[in-house]
Amino acid sequence: MAYSGQPAHNMVSTTFELAGYRVVRTLGVVRGIVVRSRSIFGTIGAGLQTLVGGNITLLTNLCEKTRNDAFDIMLEHAAQLGANAVVGARYDATEVMQGVTEVLAYGTAVVVEQIR
Repeated sequence: MAYSGQPAHNMVSTTFELAGYRVVRTLGVVRGIVVRSRSIFGTIGAGLQTLVGGNITLLTNLCEKTRNDAFDIMLEHAAQLGANAVVGARYDATEVMQGVTEVLAYGTAVVVEQIR
């Protein structure tokens, strides 16, 4: 049975299994990559926030948006392969150049069926 549609967020796991489901087919590694830079305004604003200490919300929000975008691209890639779930999901980040960071979301695209 071919699956059409993007895996739901609750069908993504950092483990290699999903409770109540069994993997019936492994489709391969899927990934979502986003390369993002800080704007000059964000850099200045974050610099000002460091003066008062605490959470640097401008950078926190940028990081969260970047991770969400990478995650969504990974799910799109999984859907293209016909997956209804992703297991072994992980994130990685690398500074490509000063102020420019690559965020990678990756995992294994699988087809699962509910255990009866």
